[in-house]
Amino acid sequence: MQVWHAVDAFLAPLVAEDEVLRDANRATEAAGLPAIQVSAPQGRLLTLLAQVLGARRALEVGTLGGYSTIWLARGLTGPDRHVTTIEVDPRHAEVARANLARAGLSDVVTVRVGRGVDVLADLEAEGVEPFDLVFVDADKPSNVAYLEAALRLTRPGAVVVVDNVVRGGAVADPDTTDERALGSRAVIERVASDPSLDGTVLQTVGTKGYDGFLLVRRR
Repeated sequence: MQVWHAVDAFLAPLVAEDEVLRDANRATEAAGLPAIQVSAPQGRLLTLLAQVLGARRALEVGTLGGYSTIWLARGLTGPDRHVTTIEVDPRHAEVARANLARAGLSDVVTVRVGRGVDVLADLEAEGVEPFDLVFVDADKPSNVAYLEAALRLTRPGAVVVVDNVVRGGAVADPDTTDERALGSRAVIERVASDPSLDGTVLQTVGTKGYDGFLLVRRR
């Protein structure tokens, strides 16, 4: 862990976490929200993925304090760029809206409050324009439900990122009863069984410990 922290610190100039992002984390901590947001290198990856895709519209499941949302929004292109982010906890959503306002992104991001599966169903019913990029970082037992909804809400060629699927290696433990590891395993198996999807899992280490994310592309 000492080495992982040291490397993340060394990478600071590369990932370009500015004062706006640091303020968002400070405000999130001051509000007593759990420290489960992505790390700066992981946030930077979201920005780069959006840029590489030329993404204009992004969807996020799991807002927390809006830190990852800022990274996502900064990678989008076009005058009508937009992020829809979903947060189950009204208090978390309030903190996120304040952070997004300070980041100058109130007109770019819509924070919707409610259970992820319910809000995703609402988006489908509303017939929203398809998304280019989806970031899932919410309750792990619902990962498959989130993926299924994301596939219905995206265009062909879109990318879905599901965070925290390695669970410190628990995802590979055949005897695990951890519902978060089981949810992660289920979503990986769902992608592996679908010929219309291309996917991989990248294991990660750093200030967030040992974990990894699932990267999926609709063919």
